[in-house]
Formats: sequence, structure tokens, C-alpha cells
Amino acid sequence: MLNHVMLGSNDIERSKRFYDAVLGVLGAGEPVRNVAATGHVRLFYRHDGSTFGLSQPINNEPAAAANGGTIGFRCNSAAQVKAFHDVAVAHGGESIEDAPGLRSGPAGDVHLGYVRDPDGHKLCAIFRVK
Repeated sequence: MLNHVMLGSNDIERSKRFYDAVLGVLGAGEPVRNVAATGHVRLFYRHDGSTFGLSQPINNEPAAAANGGTIGFRCNSAAQVKAFHDVAVAHGGESIEDAPGLRSGPAGDVHLGYVRDPDGHKLCAIFRVK
């Protein structure tokens, strides 16, 4: 359904350090660096058929986190959820909600880990138990 997700960053190099580490847990490599015609830097991480982008806001306003928004990253195991969470926190992210772990609900069992990136964007690492 989704082709890509793009988030704004107030410090593109700080965001690159954070996402290089966090998305590296999922197997993503170095991002493609692009400079828009406006001179704004954008980073594109491509992995497993998806693209995750970061951009200096082209309108020159500060980047702001979406209130109520969450970006979910599919993980291959409960251990990968924990690693995603722990690497995020070690690289300037903030652990939020409950500690990473198993949650049971109407949609089945899932392992979840929630963090905020250095710009305040809410991220979720998720592994669905089969």
C-alpha cells in the first residue's frame, strides 16, 4: 500500500546518525543523499521494497512531530524489536509507553517497542507472532 514515508528533520546530520543505527538493525544500508532544487538535503533509506525519507523542511519552518502519528517498522523477531528499541535509545531516542515486549489483543500477539526520534517523531518496532 505504501511507497514511502518522509519525515522532517531539524538537524539532518543528527537524524542520519540516529537512523543509520536504528534502520541498520533492520538491514537498511546507507541512505541516498539528495539535494533538492531548493538546496534542502534529503536522505532516502531503501530496504525490502520500501523507502523511508528524511528532509530538511522545504518551507523552512521547523520540523514538527505529528500529534497522533506513528511510523511502524516491521521486525523479523522479538529480539529485533528489542534491538531496534535499545539502539534507538542509545542514539538519542527516547523510550515511550511500556517497555518493549509482548502484547496480546484482538488482533493477536505482537511484540512492540516504542520510541521517539531526536525530532520527536513516534516510531514503533513491531513483530507479529504467527
